[in-house]
Amino acid sequence: MKMYTQVLGNMYSDAAWSEKLKNTAIEYLHLDQWTAQKSRFIAQSNTGTEYGIALKRHSQVENGDILEYNAETQHAVVIRIELKPVLIIDLQRMTDKKTEEIIRCCVELGHAIGNQHWPAIVKGTKVYVPLTVDKKVMKSVMDTHHFENITYEFQAGQEIIPFLAPHEIRQLFGGASQELPHIHEPGHNHAHHTPHSGYSHAESVLHTPFHKGKVLSPDEQKVINGNTHQ
Repeated sequence: MKMYTQVLGNMYSDAAWSEKLKNTAIEYLHLDQWTAQKSRFIAQSNTGTEYGIALKRHSQVENGDILEYNAETQHAVVIRIELKPVLIIDLQRMTDKKTEEIIRCCVELGHAIGNQHWPAIVKGTKVYVPLTVDKKVMKSVMDTHHFENITYEFQAGQEIIPFLAPHEIRQLFGGASQELPHIHEPGHNHAHHTPHSGYSHAESVLHTPFHKGKVLSPDEQKVINGNTHQ
């Protein structure tokens, strides 16, 4: 299995690379937003080939990052990150309301979001919540509370990236794992007496879409454990 330990450039932010790849056959390495936050992982490309990525610790790939480029064969391996949709809650209509009403509404909204364990980013009069469960479930939660003077919509994750700072992007998309969320009905008592899951962090790292349930080779284990030597 081929390993990559560095990024050559980015096809979207670097005009030179964008031009160079125009006539190149690109092999895309599709990642979900959770895997993209890791510095070491194993993933599968659109051709079915598995690759190991072992970057320096505390570093991560970005959409459009180029891992390999061969000018002779006109072939490149590029990262493509699939971001989930985002629930955008707009409080603009609340700005002309009385202070008491604004406080009440914000507390109720915060309680509803917090009770579902949904991460959120507030910018101006909008609250951005990543899709961690089915859209129908999130819509049901919003509609059940009958929030007055609040509107909401779902928007593609890629479309809101330009409006967010880098640290906000990491907060919004970094923790949206399909394995973690659970749903509370309105009125649910938030006291929990048992853990939400029985697996450890190490187990959750191994349970990624492209190597869940398989026996890892020594090289693959090095990638996951961070023991790859350049």
